[in-house]
Formats: sequence, C-alpha cells, structure tokens
Amino acid sequence: MANIELRNDGGVAVLTINRPEVRNAIDDATRTALIAALDEVARDNAVKALVLTGAGKSFCAGGDIRGMQQRLAAPPGEVAINGWRRQQRTHHFVSSIHDLAKPTIAAVNGAAAGLGCDLALACDFIVASRDAMMAMTYVHRGLIPDGGGMYFLPRRVGLVRAKELIFSGRRVMSDEALAIGMIDRIAEPDALVGDAVAWARELSQGSSASLALAKTILNATFEHAAEEVFQKGSQAQAICYTTSEHRASVEAFLAKSKK
Repeated sequence: MANIELRNDGGVAVLTINRPEVRNAIDDATRTALIAALDEVARDNAVKALVLTGAGKSFCAGGDIRGMQQRLAAPPGEVAINGWRRQQRTHHFVSSIHDLAKPTIAAVNGAAAGLGCDLALACDFIVASRDAMMAMTYVHRGLIPDGGGMYFLPRRVGLVRAKELIFSGRRVMSDEALAIGMIDRIAEPDALVGDAVAWARELSQGSSASLALAKTILNATFEHAAEEVFQKGSQAQAICYTTSEHRASVEAFLAKSKK
C-alpha cells in the first residue's frame, strides 16, 4: 500500500501514514488503505498492540485540501449527500482505531492538526515528540471537528478547555499538551517510535481477551450508568473464566504455591 506502511515489531504493529510530501494528509485512498490495515491488525492474533505514526516531519496535517476542493466543485445538489457519505467513511475509519480491541498508542512525531489531531486522540494513549504540535484547526477552514475530536478531547482535557482549543484552533506544543492531559508522555524525536513500541509491548503483556473486554467497556464508561457498567463487567468476567489464559494463570499460581 503506497500511502501507508505496516510492520510487525515483535507483536506490536507499527502503522505509518506515508505521505510526507503532503505532511501525511488524509485523502480517500489513504483512508481506505488505513481501514484495510486496521482490519488486518484486528484479525491478526499475533499482533497484541498498535502504534500509529507518520512518515517524515509530520504526524498528520489533517484532511487533504485537494479533496475539499473537489467536494466544493460538485454540483450544488450533490454537495450535502457527498459530504454525508464522506463523513460515514471518516467515522468508520476513526472508529476502527478507537474500537480496536488491542492497546493503541499514537506516536506523534510532528504536527497533528485537524483530522490528524483527532486520529491521535482516538488512540488509547499518546506519546509525542518533544518537537510535536497538536491543533484543532477546523475553525480555520470554516469547519467543526469531524474525526471524533468533539468526543475524545473533552474526555482528556475537560469540557471548558476543549471548547477553548476547538474555538481558537491554536497550536498546543508538547509541554503544554502534557500539562493539560492532551498527551501522556514526551519522547525525544529519535526515540519516539521505539519508546511507543516498548510501552505498547508493556501494556499488552496480559491476557488478550481480558484487554479486549476491558477496553470495550471502558470506552463507553462515561455514557453508561454504574449498574450498566457492572452488568457488562459481569458478562465479560464470565467470558474470562472460560479462557485458556485464565486457566493457565490459575494452574501456574497453584503449582508455584505447592513448592
């Protein structure tokens, strides 16, 4: 796939958006390639976690402006429905990251603007290069965040700060992003992907079934009442009771305790 690169680094999939000539902006072909790659990662039991990053000096500059120009050139009667169809594809793409039943880390190596910022926020964790910058730049194009940012950002930084960042579209450098909870760690540029892979490996050492079930419940915790979370947790735990990983862990503990 020309627009992306996918490699397995010891059980951690490293997915790289590979359009450095346009700062890794997302066009239709790239979005399709990323969805296919994410589906491959989801189906591969040998892959325990995912690191998402960008080639060159940028993480992702957002949506490809040429694509926006093409949408505006459509006949007036088709602009809205074409836009709706594009939104469905975008939501499918972002959901493929957010709902991936494995730990995900965005390794933000440079600018993450607009949709690029949304993609980073869709991951479970964000490690940013010391030189990285994040910005919800949609307002500068007369748009609103359409890649999940209005859902993900308030959950990281709080509602009022999310409004400030979205309304202003201003740049947030790595030090500030860490201070406000927009990212989780800062890495030196040369060590960024390696640090992200090491953290992903650490986070995915446990039972794959347990991680998948816990992540699915946690992703919707803010939307559910406590009783519903308990119910979903009970169902998930019942599944965990049946897994070979749980059985092996119990048997290993008992065998060790007898020595």
